[in-house]
Amino acid sequence: MKTKTILITGAASGFGEGTAIGLAKLGHKVIAGVQIAPQLTSMRQKVAELGLQDNIEVIKLDILDKYDVRNALKLDIDVFFSNAGIGESGPAFEIPLDLVRGNYETNVFAPLELAQGFSSKWIKEGKKGKIVFTSSMGGLFTPSGYGIYVSTKHALEAIAEALADELKVYGIQIQTINPGAYLTGFNETMAENAFRWLDDEKNFTKRADMKANFDSLLGTPEGRLDPQEMIDAMIEIVPSDTGKFRNVVPQFVEDMLKEHQLKAWENQI
Repeated sequence: MKTKTILITGAASGFGEGTAIGLAKLGHKVIAGVQIAPQLTSMRQKVAELGLQDNIEVIKLDILDKYDVRNALKLDIDVFFSNAGIGESGPAFEIPLDLVRGNYETNVFAPLELAQGFSSKWIKEGKKGKIVFTSSMGGLFTPSGYGIYVSTKHALEAIAEALADELKVYGIQIQTINPGAYLTGFNETMAENAFRWLDDEKNFTKRADMKANFDSLLGTPEGRLDPQEMIDAMIEIVPSDTGKFRNVVPQFVEDMLKEHQLKAWENQI
């Protein structure tokens, strides 16, 4: 496979970091975008220790920072891997709306802004490119307590589907990757976020009940999968010229989602 130049957002940890390192080991030129300045130093040290300085360039790319975004859009890349994201949790009927807006800014509006920027740049240059979005299994179903976060991924799924159709004529490819509940720390941190604002004296939803709800998903083996499986899949999917539009991993989650979507037609109020 031809080596490519790939920009990855959210590359300081989890899937982003693992995929950046894996792609670099295969010979691809990776531009690893990290959110804050301290991550630059730690990520660059890690890259140096692995001897991958020639294949990984670490840059500051906070997707909500207009100056970082402006600089990123000047890059000459073949693939934009939109991986950065945050998660707000808690009951949708009680979560503060500023947290909802913030989740959409990071997970929907900022990725769309970068996707628009790169697609426009490629069209003007007459260049074929590819955009890959990290969505979620939650882009295709909605578990209680995660409604706001997964609604951002539902939105991302719709945007990606529209982009895929609209940009095909320009030779620009779009894919989504939909991870199951892998133990990267993201899901655990998201669950903790609700307890910043949930107050037993003010909210109908009690903290103990919310914790029990989160533990029912994240405390099981199915909620603590080894992230290397997903990273291996991302390393294969991101640079590829062929493949499925939607990529759910692992297989048992894809099967569960298909069954859930079929059952949705029979749901009663």
